[in-house]
Amino acid sequence: MNKSRPLDLSDTNIAGIGSDLDKKLRLDAAQTEKAWEGVGKAPGLKIWRIEQFKVVPWPEKDYGKFHSGDSYIVINTYKQPNTDKLLHDIHFWLGLETTQDEAGTAAYKTVELDDYLGTTPVQHREVQGFESQLFLSYFKQFIILEGGIATGFRHVEEKAKFTPRLLHIYSLPPSAPRLPKRKLVSTLIVKQVPATTASLNSGDVFVLDLGDDILQWNGSGSSGMEKNKAAEYVRKLDDERKNAKVTVFDENDADAAKFYEHLGGKTGPIATAAEGAERLSAAALPLTTDKSLHRLSDASGTLQFTEAAKGVVRKDQLDSNDVFVFDAGLEIFCWVGKGADAEERKKAMSFALEYIKQHNRPLQIPVTRLLEGGENQVFLDAFDI
Repeated sequence: MNKSRPLDLSDTNIAGIGSDLDKKLRLDAAQTEKAWEGVGKAPGLKIWRIEQFKVVPWPEKDYGKFHSGDSYIVINTYKQPNTDKLLHDIHFWLGLETTQDEAGTAAYKTVELDDYLGTTPVQHREVQGFESQLFLSYFKQFIILEGGIATGFRHVEEKAKFTPRLLHIYSLPPSAPRLPKRKLVSTLIVKQVPATTASLNSGDVFVLDLGDDILQWNGSGSSGMEKNKAAEYVRKLDDERKNAKVTVFDENDADAAKFYEHLGGKTGPIATAAEGAERLSAAALPLTTDKSLHRLSDASGTLQFTEAAKGVVRKDQLDSNDVFVFDAGLEIFCWVGKGADAEERKKAMSFALEYIKQHNRPLQIPVTRLLEGGENQVFLDAFDI
């Protein structure tokens, strides 16, 4: 099967769905979505992958593993502190090589799951490489691999089809201002990178997965935690392969040349830890310190989108009768007041995505939709007052 055109993040109407896709999904939605049966009834994490317009459960053993050619839906159900009330965060995650149809289906089905749970969950859009801290906090290891359902991805059992891959492994420290204390974790990130020595840096750990041979390379400046966590990941691969051979190299080992041979040889100096950190920083979202709040209202008889605050943004500037888009710098929030009409509520995410396009914000920035009364701590902490 050939994939249709890859994801174009400038097409911000993925939550609105195009006409052909809309017809297909509405036909499917006319019947009860079996994937939602029992979802949200107890605390825990559930993940599905979009496969040819269908919502297919992702194996629990692969939770934390995502493919750049796919789209996923993730729901986290948890209890409100000191009560038995269940709360929900629903995320749709888009790989950079997923198709527009897959992305649209994930967005549409996220709204459907939100409806199934009474429209109270918090909705999030996540894009590969720019995930929110909340999303990453669900996983001890967050792994992004190439391929996907529409490119015919298969697990490694078929050795003849296995393609060697180089995995960059590093830790993402907790970020106190972004998460409640109960969510503060250090997440190990595993990303597939080009299999050349140019991808290496002395500050991190890299694993060369050759199928039957697994080679771990520890940069001279990598932390003990990264080495240990990488070793755990390698052991997991070893367990899956049964008979794989594992070899560990330190950057300055005399026999590390054996590792470089599989990458085309050591063609130049290894990047320093500082240069590796610069690469990650360059790929990160630019921080905007100038927050802004925009109001979406039809009080005048026509739908108007106007700036309500800039620089300093206060919670008391929200109005229950309208929808607000809050640009908090590293994340965009779309807040839906209790008095907002049905059309505004349904299209809230689309309004937030259109704001990103119109105001030249990074297209990959995390986007969250919340209802009044169901705000999470990340949103509340983003206000100045």
